[in-house]
Amino acid sequence: MAEFTSSKLDADSHLLLDQPLLRLPTELLRKTLKSAQRQIEMTNKNITSATQSFNPQASPADTLASLDATLAKAQSLKRKLEALHAEEQALHRQQKARINHLQELHSIPTLADVKYDQWSRKRLDRLLVDYLLRQGYTQSAKELAREKNLEELVDIGVFEECGRVERSLIEGRTQECLAWCTDNKQALKKISSNLEVELRLQQFIELARSGDTKHRMDAIVHARKHLANGQDAQFGLRAAGLLAYGPDTLVEPYRTMYSPTRYQTLATLFLQTHHDLFALPTQPLLHIALSAGLSALKTPACHSVHALQPSTLTGAPVCPICSTELNDLARNVPYAHHTKSYMEDDPVVLPNGRVFGRERLRVLNEKLGMKGGRVRDPTEKNGVEWSESEVKKVFIS
Repeated sequence: MAEFTSSKLDADSHLLLDQPLLRLPTELLRKTLKSAQRQIEMTNKNITSATQSFNPQASPADTLASLDATLAKAQSLKRKLEALHAEEQALHRQQKARINHLQELHSIPTLADVKYDQWSRKRLDRLLVDYLLRQGYTQSAKELAREKNLEELVDIGVFEECGRVERSLIEGRTQECLAWCTDNKQALKKISSNLEVELRLQQFIELARSGDTKHRMDAIVHARKHLANGQDAQFGLRAAGLLAYGPDTLVEPYRTMYSPTRYQTLATLFLQTHHDLFALPTQPLLHIALSAGLSALKTPACHSVHALQPSTLTGAPVCPICSTELNDLARNVPYAHHTKSYMEDDPVVLPNGRVFGRERLRVLNEKLGMKGGRVRDPTEKNGVEWSESEVKKVFIS
């Protein structure tokens, strides 16, 4: 008799995959708050300094010009804070929409509810948008998000900026990434990232590559400014070695440092740093969900020598993992953890290792037209015949 399987929905386990949905807006709000604080502190410092340096004996024209400059600084701060406030309001709208989306799952009682199918489809659309954004198909991701009304549930802006900086590094430019590092300087320092130093080292490499005396002097000045003061000593030592070896050297690690493929390495480092900074998984969420689903279905038999397409004669359903579409994808995922095994009544094992229920094996062999006392594996089109005495009973402890 089959066991009754509960269809009650466990919302908390379903939401394990959706943690970045709320974490990213929170990280962006923290960044916005830090930016506002920094702008206020800088403007306050400048205005205080201008006020303290006021000369009582200055001419009315100079005094008026000083006041105008101070007012301009205050107005500039106001405009910057208004822009940050608008960004903050947009992030709060995102958070509200995402919280409501996740709360919908808690109001669904069972997996059989039609509302669960609707919620799952929306999540699948979110995962597809996330995948498209990570693969660089930004316009397709925008169209899908607009069609499915998912603009508040996906992070198009964040991945657009990430893709722009990544492309600039692949094309051999470091300015965009250095600007990004400046905007996130405190956060990068907090996670002990060496991305900015690697970019500065790349600038040194380009100066040393030319071999020109002027550029070499510029490279030394650059190293003293960015690679020596308070930085890891290894960067300064690596830079110094580049002055002794030219771009055509075969000596490592300088040969690799001069290689154009270093820009791809920097792009990979940027992606890793970006995702760590904003609490994003390094893999697309679609890959994680697909791996979890494949693992839940996978058993050791799926990749055994007998894992072939089953014969229609047996009436057994096609295993998704054994199908030609998913077999290779599931090869490296872990097996499912099953606490109970399910077997047919009175199981027997054939000489090739396949297990069937005794009565089911007899019925299938009758359909195959086997003579009395002879059996063969019904899943094989032209299988080997065996005597019934070679069929052994299975004992499960």
